[in-house]
Amino acid sequence: MGENKEILKKRAPTLWLIIGIKLIKGLLFAGLALAAYTLSDNDLPAQYKELLQHLKLNPERKFWADLAVKIGQIHEKHVLVAAAGTLVYSLFSLVEGIGLMFRIAWAGYMAIGESAFFIPIEIFELIKHFSLLVFIILCANILIVWYLYQNRQRLFRQHS
Repeated sequence: MGENKEILKKRAPTLWLIIGIKLIKGLLFAGLALAAYTLSDNDLPAQYKELLQHLKLNPERKFWADLAVKIGQIHEKHVLVAAAGTLVYSLFSLVEGIGLMFRIAWAGYMAIGESAFFIPIEIFELIKHFSLLVFIILCANILIVWYLYQNRQRLFRQHS
């Protein structure tokens, strides 16, 4: 009987997909935080202008000119705060992914809570303006919450 339970625990391809999503998301956001931190003390408007020239885009076009104004309003402190927030968020995803790998119950609940937190925000965004990407993310979050909650007894070690 115990052997059957162990086999069921090992066979969880959906859980491994969720773990992969969490770890990739965590690594991507950690990289984004690092990139933001390294850019924090740079002259962003000058770098933006160089980027437009490198891409052979016309900086006089309204879209690029408006974006240049917004970039000019970004201060080093704002970039550092954004980098710190992004790093903290990336650590949540990495902790969730690693905790799920070890089948720790609190990591499962953490993943359920984090995924569920974004569902109302994504619905609001879809009502405001439909986006296929947001719709796909919403569906993924709903499936993650449903799967982890429905299978929590089978997937995770329960500590007394």
